[in-house]
Amino acid sequence: MEVIPGLWMIEGLGPCYLYRDADTYTLIDTGITGDATRILDQLEEAGGKPGQLKQIILTHSHPDHTGSHAELIERTEAQVLAHELDVPVIIGEAETEIPKVVPNAERKLMEMAIEETPIAKPARVDRALRDGDEIDMGAGAVAVHVPGHTPGSLAIFLPKEKLLFAGDAAERDLEENLVLGMFNLDQAQAIESFRKLAALDFEIACVGHGKPLDRDASLAFRRVAEKLADN
Repeated sequence: MEVIPGLWMIEGLGPCYLYRDADTYTLIDTGITGDATRILDQLEEAGGKPGQLKQIILTHSHPDHTGSHAELIERTEAQVLAHELDVPVIIGEAETEIPKVVPNAERKLMEMAIEETPIAKPARVDRALRDGDEIDMGAGAVAVHVPGHTPGSLAIFLPKEKLLFAGDAAERDLEENLVLGMFNLDQAQAIESFRKLAALDFEIACVGHGKPLDRDASLAFRRVAEKLADN
């Protein structure tokens, strides 16, 4: 699915995004284990080759976003970027934490997600990011630390292009409403992170699950942030 010229959403249990620069590509997240061929097929359809995949940015350590990371770095020359706090899980030095407190409405969904998502094979990370770090992507991108879903959850913001990759800090529900991401380790922290994103200026938002918001996205985030403040 082409979101805007030069940006594609690769749909699946763990959606990911392919972004084209002049002659290189960036992949945001890697879907689940087994998605590598499908991702590389989309790269080919976008006019690229495996050697042109410059970097993979992992928004967090959950296996529906890191599942094909190991296979992709075997089949491409991509460098891997992730927030420093989630790196130990991604490289296999720590285990994925499961939320201890889960809203009743999310409990069955979380159990299904755990059951249906294949385990991700650990693999290297080449660059550990922190909040505010610059990333070579488009006209300039910035790493935005948005903890709560996981300790090292990360959003990617391209201010000149007014484009946001929110990761699982935000998603769309079955009615396609923008909502706070589910299955958070720290719900209060996740809400603060959502408010942090809502303060940015962007037109398009690619969220962790569900279709992207392709216009007035920051306004939609602000409206949700206001509702979260009332709860």
